Amino acid sequence: MSVFLSGPSYGRRIPLTDYHSVTAKIGLLVMIPVFLFVAGCAAFAPPMAATAVRTLVIEPVTNLPDAPAADFNVIGRVSVQNAQHSFSGNVHWQHTQPEDIILLLSPFGQAVAEIRKNDDVVSLVTAKEEAFYARDVEELTDEVLGWRLPLNGLQYWIQGMHSPASVAIIELDDEDRIVAIRQDGWQIVYVRYFADQSERTVVRPRIIELQFDALKIRMVVDNWI
Repeated sequence: MSVFLSGPSYGRRIPLTDYHSVTAKIGLLVMIPVFLFVAGCAAFAPPMAATAVRTLVIEPVTNLPDAPAADFNVIGRVSVQNAQHSFSGNVHWQHTQPEDIILLLSPFGQAVAEIRKNDDVVSLVTAKEEAFYARDVEELTDEVLGWRLPLNGLQYWIQGMHSPASVAIIELDDEDRIVAIRQDGWQIVYVRYFADQSERTVVRPRIIELQFDALKIRMVVDNWI
């Protein structure tokens, strides 16, 4: 699969101005202590003991407009493992209705890749200032990074909900919190939620683990902004 689109500007080397602008907004991210990163992402620790007391099968919503999940801004860490590749680092994900911007950083704050997705195209800029373009984010990340990022579903899963676009099998605990989701070939396990100290009706996930065949992705959310 070619990840370049035709056109005079596609596939050329471009300056990483966006890297610097995004990194400047999250200066505290690069100050995360190394021991905290290692504790959170160095290995795939077993999930917390959580018992699923009921299972739901949710059918997709028919005639659903292609609307993204609600806006959010996440700062956290990510660890990826598959048979050929591995990655551990920091992540800043800004999700809005028109666009997703995901910045992947090394544990010490160096830019590794920036992924942008809108209605028309997905772009990925590497640390070598190489720009790649495609229509599908999973195919693009698999081709360039060596592992697929399920952004279409993850925009929902990271918030503790299933995507309405396809069938989902959901397991709930005795507090009606989601323990796991199986959807689109992915298994998503909710390892930990943030403590509900303000009696909010929505308790957001703190740690989730995703698996698709041999690919494992662990995400630790440090801050919801």
